[in-house]
Amino acid sequence: MKHPAAFTEIAENLSFLDDWEDRYRYIIELGQALPPLAESEKNAENKVHGCTSQVWLVSNHNGAQLEYRGESDAMIVRGLVAVLIALYSGRPAREIAETDAIAIFDELGLREHLTTQRSNGLVAMVNRMRSEARSLAAA
Repeated sequence: MKHPAAFTEIAENLSFLDDWEDRYRYIIELGQALPPLAESEKNAENKVHGCTSQVWLVSNHNGAQLEYRGESDAMIVRGLVAVLIALYSGRPAREIAETDAIAIFDELGLREHLTTQRSNGLVAMVNRMRSEARSLAAA
């Protein structure tokens, strides 16, 4: 399955950065570029449970395609949200449900320097996005 251009660009840029500090600086920059959510969107329904930091994911679907927006109060987590949005947003629900972001993050070496709590939070975000996609694909 081919990844979206936005995600492919991120993966290529990461491949040029050998030092994990440079990679995380880049991830933080991606997060800083995310448009902020409206305060009204930072609600219990959009909050991702299982994350130590505050994380909100908003999804909208246009037919079988899902669009995601998100935000976090932690810089590195906000960057991880940006990477997930690049990977999943704008794709058909079925593709999202079948795409294992955790395996992809592991291939890119993005989880090896995360704390256990951050890694668990990432898994919670991925599970939430894939679960929504599975529900939409089944509908």
